[in-house]
Amino acid sequence: MILVTGGAGYIGTHTCVELLNAGYAVTVFDNFCNSNPESLKRVERITGKKLQWIRGDCRNRDELIAALKQSGASAVIHFAGLKAVGESVEHPLWYYDNNVIGTLRLLEAMQECGVRILVFSSSATVYGDPHRLPLAEDHPLSPTSPYGRSKLMIEEILRDVQHSDQSFQMGILRYFNPVGAHPSGLIGEDPQGIPNNLMPFVAQVAVGRREALNVWGNDYPTPDGTGVRDYIHVVDLALGHLKALEALQAAQRAQTSPFSGCLTVNLGTGRGYSVLDVVNAYEQACGRPIPYQVAPRRPGDIACFYADPQQAKTLIGWQANLDLNAMCASSWHWQSTNPNGYHT
Repeated sequence: MILVTGGAGYIGTHTCVELLNAGYAVTVFDNFCNSNPESLKRVERITGKKLQWIRGDCRNRDELIAALKQSGASAVIHFAGLKAVGESVEHPLWYYDNNVIGTLRLLEAMQECGVRILVFSSSATVYGDPHRLPLAEDHPLSPTSPYGRSKLMIEEILRDVQHSDQSFQMGILRYFNPVGAHPSGLIGEDPQGIPNNLMPFVAQVAVGRREALNVWGNDYPTPDGTGVRDYIHVVDLALGHLKALEALQAAQRAQTSPFSGCLTVNLGTGRGYSVLDVVNAYEQACGRPIPYQVAPRRPGDIACFYADPQQAKTLIGWQANLDLNAMCASSWHWQSTNPNGYHT
């Protein structure tokens, strides 16, 4: 049994699908502050399998202990947390409370219940402005937002806990830019309010919910002047969690860790796509133009950011397989069949 905190969210639901398909039993622990219980019903439709779900908050240790005991979980995949960079700048205390304190309470509950495997949803924002590209795991860590700093704080906590108690098997997965949706079209990204990320905004323009896309700057030192990022299909990302979990379980069975502390890997494709690359690919997927207008650069944005994913291939046998066309096609399938997300 795997306990998945924040399992009703975008990446959580896709990971639950892969866990269920791989034969794991799954319990989701979520307070639904930025997700919808409908997503879990759709996970069950996709897989033809049932999952348990428990409404609870990761800042409540007693609720976590009860969930671990009720589920009989042997491992935790930890997605629960807030994730908008801009919002974190406006409300840093929300992010340290939800992300850092929530993880502390989770670790305390795991210690109490004897659960010693944790896969943590980190972020490539821990690297900050890149000194070199592609970004490998040994790049200096210098996040530039409270969101990124909350992720780095959690990484440091996990490393300290694992160092003090080597029965813990910890996996730190640094995501680049998750996009796309499940090929069924039943689950996908459903942001509340104005999307913070590029592809869901493009999708809402394509489906008619928004008039036009703002392209923030077209004078960067990149092939077309727009910012370049490493976009990764959410299904590839979900499979990365499955591979990490299997590697940590194998290490626990062997009673030794081959990872020199916490397993730490990038989950990205190793290739950068510009904003206009995404717009052009999305136009091909949806068969209609995506209107956009160029706006001034946003403070803090950088020109280019993409992963070196080799360590994930070496340590857990994972690599991304789906390209930008597949990302856009699956996103459009989800958005066009669910124009208002889970509220359709």
